[in-house]
Amino acid sequence: MPRLRQVGRGDTNDPTVLKMYEQLFGSRDPVTEPGTATGTRGDWWTVFALVPAVFDHAVRGFGLYRNPDLVLDPKLRELGQTRAGWARGSQFVFSQHCKALRGAGGSEEQVAAIPAWAVADCFSPVERAVLAYTDALVLDGGRVPDATFGALRAHLSDEAILELTYVTALYEMHATMAKALRLEYDDRDDPIVEVAAPTGSEARDLGADISAR
Repeated sequence: MPRLRQVGRGDTNDPTVLKMYEQLFGSRDPVTEPGTATGTRGDWWTVFALVPAVFDHAVRGFGLYRNPDLVLDPKLRELGQTRAGWARGSQFVFSQHCKALRGAGGSEEQVAAIPAWAVADCFSPVERAVLAYTDALVLDGGRVPDATFGALRAHLSDEAILELTYVTALYEMHATMAKALRLEYDDRDDPIVEVAAPTGSEARDLGADISAR
């Protein structure tokens, strides 16, 4: 479950929240009857609804994609978002944007190659530049080598680069928040834990077995 309280349909009168609840959950209360058409629980929405101003700001950010004045190819945008989800370790952002990448024209081979894009030969030069730039944004905190930026600039306008930077950084934020608050598919225990060493007779038997080799 999420680490923060969820907001049910009867707990809010905010028009933006209620509008999105209607679109995503129909007449259901998303807290007591969770589930969206994409298979998620929907608790990203019910937790963000705690602060309607934040909810509204995030929803308007999603609406940015539909702005006809944007120049960035949607496939390149989704490459950045999908790789950002993987690089930040967010199952939620990665999984959702694998689907969006397919919808924007990404092939199954390309979706499967996102984790190891650097050794894959299914990406074009501009796609590789976008993926390298995404890694510099997410994994290196914006420390972008001149060569990486030059490769990107060889294919994209300044306007497209700004759009790519903004959206990719935005989704790194969403990936980070989903992990921190354990939202949707990021409601997972950390896999990096101590593995207990053998004790007592198990330890003695292990030591004897090693000595005998």
